Amino acid sequence: MVLAAGLGTRMRPLTNDRPKALVEVGGRALIDHVLDRLADAGVEKAVVNVHWFADRLEAHLAARGRGPEIVISDERAELLETGGGLKKAAPLLGSDPVFVANIDSVWTDNGDALADLSRLWDPQRMDAALLLARREGSIGFEGDGDFFLADDGHLAFRGDAPSAPYAYMGVHICRPDYVADGPDGPFSLSQFWRRSAAEGRLFGCVLDGDWMHVGDPQARDEAEAKLTRQA
Repeated sequence: MVLAAGLGTRMRPLTNDRPKALVEVGGRALIDHVLDRLADAGVEKAVVNVHWFADRLEAHLAARGRGPEIVISDERAELLETGGGLKKAAPLLGSDPVFVANIDSVWTDNGDALADLSRLWDPQRMDAALLLARREGSIGFEGDGDFFLADDGHLAFRGDAPSAPYAYMGVHICRPDYVADGPDGPFSLSQFWRRSAAEGRLFGCVLDGDWMHVGDPQARDEAEAKLTRQA
């Protein structure tokens, strides 16, 4: 599932006439960076939720010449946030575990991050497996970190610690029904991750590469420059 329904308010004025998913970095729309990564990982179908400038995003997706097959989860009537969006889309996702991906995450890869995440995933031990990035060297992330990572892959939230070494970088694996007991309407995935962490069922692995959180125009420009240097 690709979470593409946000308003992109921090990205204005670039989102005055388009959804954040269609802001370009390195000559490609943000959503194409994500969908191309998923295609490379063997994903054959992607559910994309839409809200802001939904018609324009749907037209762009319909014109893509490369897989995966796109199925739309329509949130025009109400923006449902990450958890609510996943809950609404669950009937479209089938029963197998799914990647859930934000559209504002771009990265370079010295290995194969999505394959590493897939190898980590074990539904007997885990509710969710998150892809993480080191805070140092990341573009567009200004926080104090989200998680501590144990040697066995268990994740713990930063809590009251002044900082933590890892940030969630916008991709995870879970069951499609992970948030089935969530409330009706908008809600965040974070509350479910916290519950899973408390139960020892939240895991993660670290990107071997450089992460760019493209959340505002400055981060977009910095990511553009970095991709240009590496081209």
